[in-house]
Amino acid sequence: MREAQEKKLTTKRYLIVASMIFALFFGAGNLIFPLHLGQLAGKNWGPAAIGFSITGVVLPLLSLLAVAITRSNGVYQIGLPVGKVFALSFMTLMQLAIGPLFAAPRNATVSYTVGIAPLLPKQFHGIGLIVFTIIFFAIVYVIAYNESDILSSLGKILNPIFLILLFVVFVIAFARPLGNPEMAAPTKEYMNGAIVKGFLEGYNTMDALAGLAFGVTVVTAIKELVNNDEKKTAKMTAKSGLIAVIAIGVIYTLLIVIGAMSLGHFKIASDGGILFSEIVKYYAGIFGQALLAVLIFLACLTTAVGVLAAFALDFSAHYSKISYKGWLTIGCLGSLATANLGLEKIIHWSLPVLMFLYPLAIVLIILSVCSPLFKGDMVVYKVTMLLTLVPAIFDLITNLPAPISGTQFYKVVSQIRLQYLPLANIGLSWVVPTILGLVISVLIHFGRRKANKI
Repeated sequence: MREAQEKKLTTKRYLIVASMIFALFFGAGNLIFPLHLGQLAGKNWGPAAIGFSITGVVLPLLSLLAVAITRSNGVYQIGLPVGKVFALSFMTLMQLAIGPLFAAPRNATVSYTVGIAPLLPKQFHGIGLIVFTIIFFAIVYVIAYNESDILSSLGKILNPIFLILLFVVFVIAFARPLGNPEMAAPTKEYMNGAIVKGFLEGYNTMDALAGLAFGVTVVTAIKELVNNDEKKTAKMTAKSGLIAVIAIGVIYTLLIVIGAMSLGHFKIASDGGILFSEIVKYYAGIFGQALLAVLIFLACLTTAVGVLAAFALDFSAHYSKISYKGWLTIGCLGSLATANLGLEKIIHWSLPVLMFLYPLAIVLIILSVCSPLFKGDMVVYKVTMLLTLVPAIFDLITNLPAPISGTQFYKVVSQIRLQYLPLANIGLSWVVPTILGLVISVLIHFGRRKANKI
């Protein structure tokens, strides 16, 4: 009786799970990209914030709902209606991207670059990065080693500290504003179509991808709370996810406004990390730098734990010759190696991969959420995804950096993309083919259902 009472779904438990989801979603990218977006958008920060919120707030929530609605055990199962080959390939590429290749090492590198490097002499930056990343991923490994402890470690300990520190930053920034955001001049790219630019900038957070991966971690933790009750698991995932992403949306908007206000005192920074460092240093000096170091470290640490735990969980399920703890070790060591290549190279090479994976993830999320409407018909999945995959491949190729970007092959592909794919000039070449595929496949589905009734 006592055990059943402890497992009862309460408001407190919803908030604890929401806190965990918030901690997993809100990492380094979520700090630096909205700030930078605010500087670029200037007085057009409003439309840019709307676009950014679509990819940074709406899509992550939908990704959690996709897990809850389909009752999937992971990314592989969500992609299975498209086919086994696609499901395994998508899971592998996505987990590598948000795990040891890009997101996890980026969290460590941003944490060091923004929070620690400014406190060290330049001659120690190289060795400092090595030492810091070793410590960083050692802590990540310890927390994620026992996956049942993730909820307790992140939701109850790290996240409240992080929120308090972030709140202090917001209070200071708005109490003594650097400028009027409505008077800030936008850059040339954001004078028109700021909402689309904001939408694409949201790709960098990788939240839509992470949502699919975190679904595994979230559902695993929630199942322990509700004794593996599927209905209660889905309910808690949906409600807690909504609470978390609303909080994230508010923080995104505040960060974007602060970025726009900063133009009253600072020039446009090369990235949001540098800007955040400048803002905190302006308001609080060395104390602010120390506060920033702790803030960024907590933000990055919580996200790194989430992405590497999800990476290890999925890989141990589908490449089972190596255990969860084995894949966790590989993920941490791989992230350590990649992080020491430097933040610039990580961001440089992540763009083409995101331009390829994001359209696939968005379509898969939407199809999963809407699957009850078409009874999960595999025809809808296959046709829609096929017509999304083609432009996504074009986007991958045309966003590759040098030396590929200087080849004749690159020029030919770019020309074909711009000539034959609508909206390619604004980075949304997949949208029209996707809608076309969805309409055709849904018509096929309902046509077959009608024929079967006759």
